[in-house]
Amino acid sequence: MRDHSWGIVETTVLEMTRGADRYIVKAGGARDHHMAREIRAHREWLSSWTSRGRAATMLHASTTAKLLVTTYLPGVLLLDSEHATDPAAFRQAGELLAVLHGQTATVDEGYEQRENGKSLTLLDGRHRIAPSMVERLRTLIRSWPAHPATVVPTHGDWQPRNWLVHDGVVSVIDFGRAALRPAYTDFGRLVAQDFRDDPRLERAFLEGYGADPRADDGWRRSRVREAIGTACWAYDKGIEDFEAQGHRMIDEALTAV
Repeated sequence: MRDHSWGIVETTVLEMTRGADRYIVKAGGARDHHMAREIRAHREWLSSWTSRGRAATMLHASTTAKLLVTTYLPGVLLLDSEHATDPAAFRQAGELLAVLHGQTATVDEGYEQRENGKSLTLLDGRHRIAPSMVERLRTLIRSWPAHPATVVPTHGDWQPRNWLVHDGVVSVIDFGRAALRPAYTDFGRLVAQDFRDDPRLERAFLEGYGADPRADDGWRRSRVREAIGTACWAYDKGIEDFEAQGHRMIDEALTAV
């Protein structure tokens, strides 16, 4: 019925029907590593949402075939709706995220070291970060401690482009980046975009979430790492406005360190 694919990554997302029923079918390409994460999220972490219709229900899945079939979730992307700057919608998103994060928690001894390594690898690759900035970032990252981190189920791309709204009710899509991480990592996209533009949205979101995990020292390190990832990924994909956001995020993250 409709192709919902972005056309930027290999994942194909199709809206399909069988009789009166509607479905979403997602398929990953040869280099895809997102489908396994999405399938794991559906199997282990989404029941509290699906039982209330706030996320789609998985019907069929194969990590080998990189294929997922779910029920269709009605609504429009909150990003493209009149709710994009509605504090009530952000309050709902905060409430939903608290449910996801609150399911389980464990300690990951190697999380910080792995994430630091990923950032250093990105800095060694292709990008347009100035050489002087690269050296500053490398020095900073190598100075960081590698403490154990408390990790919880996270969405990994928590922002309005992955929230649907239908009859005023917010629900969630796209779990291709879901993984166990510190809770504050799901605040990164919002701080760089929505909260930056409208403090009312941040207040409403925190009211829904019920706390602020950004008090953890790891939050500042996470901002730097995400900024690097944004600038490098956007350069690789040729998305210049998003790349510019990544460079701005680097400047703002370093100011906050």
